[in-house]
Amino acid sequence: MGGLTRITGRPSSATTIALSNLVVFLLILLAAYSSRRILITPDAVLQGYLQAITGLLSFIFASVTLVRFQGTQDRISLILGAGFLLSGTVLMASSVLFFQLAKDEPVPFHWAPLAWWASRLVLALLLVVALVVEHFLPRSRHPRQEIAGALLTVVAFTYLIAATLRRLPPEVSQHPGAFVPSPQQLLPAGVFLAVLIWYRRRLVQEHTAFDSAIYNAAWLNVAAQLAACQSERLLDAPFVLAQGFTVMSYAVAVGGALLDNARLFEQVRHLAVSDPLTGLANYRRLLDVLESETERTNRNNRPFAVLLLDLDGLKRINDTYGHLVGSRAITRLGDILRIHCRAVDTAARYGGDEFALVLPETEEPAARQVADRIRTVMREETETPALSASIGISIYRGDGERIEKLLSQADQQLYAEKARHVKKMAAAANSSRRRTPKLEN
Repeated sequence: MGGLTRITGRPSSATTIALSNLVVFLLILLAAYSSRRILITPDAVLQGYLQAITGLLSFIFASVTLVRFQGTQDRISLILGAGFLLSGTVLMASSVLFFQLAKDEPVPFHWAPLAWWASRLVLALLLVVALVVEHFLPRSRHPRQEIAGALLTVVAFTYLIAATLRRLPPEVSQHPGAFVPSPQQLLPAGVFLAVLIWYRRRLVQEHTAFDSAIYNAAWLNVAAQLAACQSERLLDAPFVLAQGFTVMSYAVAVGGALLDNARLFEQVRHLAVSDPLTGLANYRRLLDVLESETERTNRNNRPFAVLLLDLDGLKRINDTYGHLVGSRAITRLGDILRIHCRAVDTAARYGGDEFALVLPETEEPAARQVADRIRTVMREETETPALSASIGISIYRGDGERIEKLLSQADQQLYAEKARHVKKMAAAANSSRRRTPKLEN
């Protein structure tokens, strides 16, 4: 369909999108008008199941968006969750009327289409409210209190809707035979259309799976209301078509919300095991990798190597160039480790200016080659200040050593190399002072 957007689609001009939506909506309206001639056997049980499925999808979407609200604290998720919860409550209640109709019981089943219409209108209005609130008050400071308030609002609105339905005319269509037999269905269609236009502008800034799903769900709801406006009697072909579009809209909304929640959870998981400055694994992730590698070495007797690196002269860099340049020096070393290690290796930030590199199935000669390659890359860098690092190497061969001992051995080598580096720098400075001639008085 021309109006549905793909999550990874190419951007189109606003005119093309508007024209394509208009054409598809007209085709849907004509299809619903033509379906009025189709005589189908009313199946109240099928309609009841469709209502129940739609209500269940509403509850799932509400729970997913409330979980999302707890993490992101964006009020649009809260309001949408409350709106779908309210809509689902009304739909589940109306499904009971359809099931009772199938049993030929004397119940006021004519209120079922009205309940369906009321749930559509309330959901459309709450979508508008969500966009308005999100525009002016995008973030929440008290998510739990607002969730409780939203649930109480849902209960109050459910009661008001139930009381209002008794005062509305029960006929499915007051104008049978007209081109638009049920004009009241155009009211939710107009509200959903306004949401569609507003959300299209929002997609330019935030094109997430969640936003695309809400846009597509609003589009399908416009189609559902256009089909419903052609309904002349209970359970006729246009009403069934509208019900199908409604179920599709709720399924799309749930799917997009689940996909976006999965993306958010993956981001949280990545942040929990990564260093925010360098993007490398953090200390927690390093310990997990070391534990996994020791277990694998104990099983297959293939050793692995650990390199500990300490950035030389970070304090001097901070004092001379400032802390921003010092942070940049840390990220430069992190980039070197990320770029010049294998896919199976794990580079981690071990401490402030200390890094670790885990090399699976690597003996000491190969580990020293890796260390030499890192030193060479650092020497060849043209960015100032020039960087160097002291490197310690430790090999685990499956002899039951603890991780702490493995890191301690590499740490000892690192500080031994750092001591040699400091002595070398001091000797060079003394030699330079001896070669400098003293000025005569």
